[in-house]
Amino acid sequence: MKDQIRRALAAREKKVISDIGLTRSAVLLPLFEKDGRCHIVFTKRTDHLHHHSGQISFPGGGCHEEDHSMLETALRESREEIGLKESDVEILGELDDAATITSLYHIVPFVGVIPYPYDFKLDKFEVDEVFTVPLEDLLNNAVRKSENWTFGDTTIEMYSFELDGRVIWGATAWMLNQLLEIIGSVSGARCDN
Repeated sequence: MKDQIRRALAAREKKVISDIGLTRSAVLLPLFEKDGRCHIVFTKRTDHLHHHSGQISFPGGGCHEEDHSMLETALRESREEIGLKESDVEILGELDDAATITSLYHIVPFVGVIPYPYDFKLDKFEVDEVFTVPLEDLLNNAVRKSENWTFGDTTIEMYSFELDGRVIWGATAWMLNQLLEIIGSVSGARCDN
């Protein structure tokens, strides 16, 4: 599955956002194999944060001046938020850039594979919890919903995933949906080959 995802990401033309009015940021969509199934890592943000408090997200955040690339931003933020070492991440590729409408972030999403099990170390100021979900559970159409939202003159298809009492929505759901579309309807997918 790892090689299939890498090839699928490399074969497509990435959509890039060029709006300089947005705050540049990057996230990592960490995948791992457990019990023969591919899983994805999510974080739940703490309730006191200024932007996206209490929401489900991927590890990541804003670009710092010392970051030499958006990949460096995603990896640094993942280390700071959940203790994920840069050397433990094998990057498979990038998804399309995403934007948040209310907080005005320009997000560059990277897909990577990490070892399992992993001893996550949470930054308790930013991250309330880390949890994982098998990708095949997210491919189940019963957990995914879509609807059109209108912002001014623009209508956008928005996605949400509801699973085990958690709701994944917004830019996180948009990126997740894109990853799932790339993976397709492969059931019982492994991340290690």
